[in-house]
Amino acid sequence: ADINRNFYEEVYFVVPEHAMSAGTVFCMSGDKIFMDYASSLGPIDPQIFNGKQYVPALGYLDKIQEFVEKSSSGIPLNSVELFFLQQQDLAFLRLCEQQKALTVDLIEKWLVEYGFKNNEEKLTLEEQTRKAQTIAKELGDNTKWLSHGRYINIKRLKEMGLNIEDYSNNENLSKLIREYNDLLTSYIMRGNMTFFLNSKIYF
Repeated sequence: ADINRNFYEEVYFVVPEHAMSAGTVFCMSGDKIFMDYASSLGPIDPQIFNGKQYVPALGYLDKIQEFVEKSSSGIPLNSVELFFLQQQDLAFLRLCEQQKALTVDLIEKWLVEYGFKNNEEKLTLEEQTRKAQTIAKELGDNTKWLSHGRYINIKRLKEMGLNIEDYSNNENLSKLIREYNDLLTSYIMRGNMTFFLNSKIYF
């Protein structure tokens, strides 16, 4: 995000298909997000490597919290739950908490600084911050989305309070974006690429 801002005063994200996980967070650093009826963003549950595989950080934290609340209410934990807790690495749990906090912090910072820049609702800085926190919380609610790969469409994103530029009914813009996207994706698939960057080059 900082590199983008070093070269461009305004940054627009165009999502003709989907931007998931870190892609969703990255979109929050833009002045505008362009999407249509077929576009999606995804939940922002950080995926952390536990030594064997990548696991959802929020899922870990939610399960631990469930056991804590159960114990606090006076209900004894069963042997399986106790065994699970005993196997937990406190440093790993702390890492999960830090990744969760970082995600919320980035979304809050970028939405207030860039996404809400036009501020058509005339919100105060405090109101913008609260709105950004609410959006981050909703995007990170794994009990709501249930899957890290869940697609969140433009309607639900707008309901959260995100400012989305909907080009669904702009036939000319839709055609141009679709042609450009199809060209890029076919080129990437043909070359079996994991990363591709298309940029203007000035001589």
